[in-house]
Amino acid sequence: MKDFGVADATAETVPVAGSGDVVSARQMVRALAQRIGLSLVHQTKLVTAASELGRNMLVYGGGGVVRAAAVTDAGRTGVFVEFRDQGPGIADIELALTDGWTSGNGMGLGLSGARRLVDEFDIESGPGGTTVRIVKWGR
Repeated sequence: MKDFGVADATAETVPVAGSGDVVSARQMVRALAQRIGLSLVHQTKLVTAASELGRNMLVYGGGGVVRAAAVTDAGRTGVFVEFRDQGPGIADIELALTDGWTSGNGMGLGLSGARRLVDEFDIESGPGGTTVRIVKWGR
């Protein structure tokens, strides 16, 4: 994924340590999407992806930090969101991105579903943590 130069000083941040924090992160993402003028459909897709990724970060990574910022590229504006945890990492990313695969009791649509809902999706994982970055562009 392209580096959009999202500096910590310009990003909004929510630490996630419990389910209430996932709700706060969703609200932050929705408010940012509304501020930059994403359509209601795009807002819903972005917030749904953020909810799934935030929940996964909490359940599988033990919590972490969500950062979000408005970004621009080639005349378009969007919302960049990063989910970073310091958990055990994902052993097989390709398998984890397969529809229906789950390491828990879910439906196996978290990562793959989130990837389908956004325009850009990047994941890095290893011992010591996982980072997922997404972007939803306005049309």
